[in-house]
Amino acid sequence: MAGSFDPVAYNRAAWDREVESGSEWTRPAGPEVIARARDGDWSVVLIGYQPVPRDWFPVDLAGAAVLCLASGGGQQGPVLSAAGAAVTVLDNSPRQLSRDQEVAAREELAIRTVLGDMRDLSVFPDASFDVVFNPVSNVFCPDLAPVWRESSRVLRPGGILMSGFMNPDIFIFDITALDERGELTVRHPLPFTSLDLPETERQRAYGTGPIEYSHSQTEQIGGQLAAGFIVTHLAEAPHHADATARFMPGYFATRAIKP
Repeated sequence: MAGSFDPVAYNRAAWDREVESGSEWTRPAGPEVIARARDGDWSVVLIGYQPVPRDWFPVDLAGAAVLCLASGGGQQGPVLSAAGAAVTVLDNSPRQLSRDQEVAAREELAIRTVLGDMRDLSVFPDASFDVVFNPVSNVFCPDLAPVWRESSRVLRPGGILMSGFMNPDIFIFDITALDERGELTVRHPLPFTSLDLPETERQRAYGTGPIEYSHSQTEQIGGQLAAGFIVTHLAEAPHHADATARFMPGYFATRAIKP
């Protein structure tokens, strides 16, 4: 499968299937959530179920140009728009973007949606945004250096990058033992991608879901630093859905500034 494999095309179709099956991260925000956001009572998540601290955002979100990067699904984008931001959502999945369009139409929100690969933001001019908001999604991306370079390019000086990502150590465990029996059986060396698994095992463990890639802290935090960012905050959270949460953080989040 790996020889001529196109991860962008595969994961686009996989996330479209996730929408059709009603996956948790494809369920759009309801009217009550948007109403509260319009009244100033809002929160969004980068990692697990943990709300992003409000002081990670600009003091005044009204009119701030926000790029929700690989953040389709009708969740974060509409909330930030209802809170006053000028929101653009870029995502690889047409069906995920349709969720944002659905909420925008229902709530009369002005949200721009763009279909694309998170590594290629060439559709946007330099210095287009005040905030890039990137919840856990680069786990589906083969390489991260272009993501950080492009995020820096499209941010204005003083702009904020918020990114959530998987703890790469999660990937050392046998996923079948973890998901089916809650057992933490060390099996895989790092770096890991689900493409490394034999096809029958990959189908059993991941089904028709997207291909995943572990990324080291060097690629994640070191990559942001290499792209010129100054990291100002770091947070962690347990994985929202598996047994590793008893022993280790499953997610990390960073807030960084473009000088």
